[in-house]
Amino acid sequence: MAQDIDLLIAMAEIAGIFVGFGALISVIRRNEIDSTQLGQIRAVVTIGLVVMVAALVPVGISRFGVEGHDLWFVCSLVFLGLTWVVNILSLRDPENRELLIRRTKASPVMTVFFWLLLEVPMQIPLVLTVLGLYPHLEPAFYITSLVLNQFQAAFVLAQLVYSQANTPSNASA
Repeated sequence: MAQDIDLLIAMAEIAGIFVGFGALISVIRRNEIDSTQLGQIRAVVTIGLVVMVAALVPVGISRFGVEGHDLWFVCSLVFLGLTWVVNILSLRDPENRELLIRRTKASPVMTVFFWLLLEVPMQIPLVLTVLGLYPHLEPAFYITSLVLNQFQAAFVLAQLVYSQANTPSNASA
């Protein structure tokens, strides 16, 4: 577990960078941000925060002597719970729902990529851990889910950055 703890802490640190980038962008450009960009910034920050928490949960719980399937079971439940709560709360906001609809219409391939190649595969290892089907792979499943969640933050941040090339103020510069 010591090696896993080092990796989990490093992943939390990386997630913190995404949170910092999102916060920095929102502060520096607060008067220039449209609703689409604000939604992307919120997504980067939120995904980063989920990864930070999910990466640190096993570190904290393992300090109480919890290990093996019990550790990864609880951590996977927490991670899945965080993911679902964040997604549900996000979609409850009419502005976020409208943004998702607009982005899906504008770029269905990117939407499918995000949900089918990142979100669903991120959750499958957590579900497998909760079900206890492959106990020897549970640490790897958890790390895989964290990595895929990090990729989500990177994907959304890249979309935000590359969308700047298409803004009217940048086109005339």
